[in-house]
Amino acid sequence: MFWVKMEEGYRIPIKSWCAEVEASAMAQAENLARHPALRHHVALMPDCHCGAGMPIGGVIAVKEAVMPAAVGVDIGCGMIAVETDIPAERLADMRFRRAIHTRIRELIPVGEGHYHKEAQSWDGFEEYLDSGSGNPRFVTSLDRHNLGTLGGGNHFIEIQQSDTGFVWLMIHSGSRNLGKRIEELYLAKAVQLCERFYSPLPHSDLAFLPIQDENGHNYLRDMNFALRYAFENRQRMMACCKSVIADFVPEVQFLREVNIHHNYAAFEEHFGEMLCVHRKGATSAKPDEIGIIPGSMGTASYIVRGLGNPESFMSCSHGAGRRMSRAAASRNLTVAECDAAMQGIVCDRWHPVTRYGKGTDVLDLSEAPQAYKDIEDVIASERDLVEVQVRLTPLAVVKG
Repeated sequence: MFWVKMEEGYRIPIKSWCAEVEASAMAQAENLARHPALRHHVALMPDCHCGAGMPIGGVIAVKEAVMPAAVGVDIGCGMIAVETDIPAERLADMRFRRAIHTRIRELIPVGEGHYHKEAQSWDGFEEYLDSGSGNPRFVTSLDRHNLGTLGGGNHFIEIQQSDTGFVWLMIHSGSRNLGKRIEELYLAKAVQLCERFYSPLPHSDLAFLPIQDENGHNYLRDMNFALRYAFENRQRMMACCKSVIADFVPEVQFLREVNIHHNYAAFEEHFGEMLCVHRKGATSAKPDEIGIIPGSMGTASYIVRGLGNPESFMSCSHGAGRRMSRAAASRNLTVAECDAAMQGIVCDRWHPVTRYGKGTDVLDLSEAPQAYKDIEDVIASERDLVEVQVRLTPLAVVKG
């Protein structure tokens, strides 16, 4: 931990593993420190940066309530990684790697608005609806077509090599549009409820729902459904990637598999009481729990073992964390420097978008390695939270 801050007007202190927190994220952390429903302290992970309402890379504990914005719109966003026994030199040829990359892209829909042509079957849909309390608005045609798709933004599929010389597969994705709709519905309900019954909050995005309230109960039900959907989403894509690898390297054996969330809330005991711990862009790091901390495309990722540090609510970072906004990255970075950062890695090159320009197309450089914090610094900052098990570097990257 780098520092602890407790100032006049705070109800609880802020404890940070991020040495220098950007001003916008710090303002959000201070709002949390003034929040009437939070307990003990606000924990900021080393990848902390500004989010919507609450910093990404933040962990909070709430007593008998849940805060939709402290989970976020991509409920259940997380990581899956699989270890193989393939020696990395088996994939040394760039053309061979490119062929694998191309086949994965052909089979897994990539990017926002891209989904399977046919609706996907999953027992989880029917189990949720048949429970008698499931909400049909969260089992739509889009949700059925989105299952097993990557999405856009910072979501990715990577083929990696460990420092010991073996191939790993890794995927970052979540609940797709489902989580967004759940968060938006219940945040609106939370804002209405807090305006009606509670004193003013530091920010309307920090509205909360008491657990005993019907809406609080329903949010937890639907959030947990989104977690199951996100878990299944990653498993399906990984099954596809494993099948592709087996086609190209028939002798492959798949060893351990890890599948975790980093946007969720869960009831856990901390400091002698049961609390609803919210991890927004943060990963659980209970004693001996195996986690995944990815870097940016082009940089290292880590398989880690949790140390169960109570001061972080037994949590760690979920990645490298942004140091540039998406718009700033696309304005300020150059294609040449971004290409240089991806030397030796099979990937698609930068594509044009209009959302960063004013009526003109610009190249989207928002996911380039330079847009993110140094993953080595991030890992070094949380040595009291996790122990590194495996260091991985990318061989091929499929971006959302």
